[in-house]
Amino acid sequence: MSYVNKVLKGTCPKCGQTKVFKKKGNPFLFSMPVMNERCANCNYSFHREPGFYFGGMYMSYALTVAEMVAVFVLGLLFKLNFFSIFIAVVVVIILLSTFNYRMSRLMWLNLFYKNDQEE
Repeated sequence: MSYVNKVLKGTCPKCGQTKVFKKKGNPFLFSMPVMNERCANCNYSFHREPGFYFGGMYMSYALTVAEMVAVFVLGLLFKLNFFSIFIAVVVVIILLSTFNYRMSRLMWLNLFYKNDQEE
């Protein structure tokens, strides 16, 4: 299974059976996504070590910047004024905050998963 497919499915990088996140979170209710501790099928730990997901913040930052640039360019194409573009960027970033959190952690977890056959 490819890296992109593993991230988009959001399942265990080892067996692909258990979802990594129990709850997806909701920016309207101010609830953040909640991760499972381990895979129910293969017992793979999703919390590798303390501070493991600090690197995922860089992934989240990259996703956020890409979203901001996309909204900015769309705003320019539709000839919106800069204040309207700014408001659109803020709204999109708030709405996609939990998505970015989940995707950055999934990307980071799958980036550092090493298959037993590769070792």
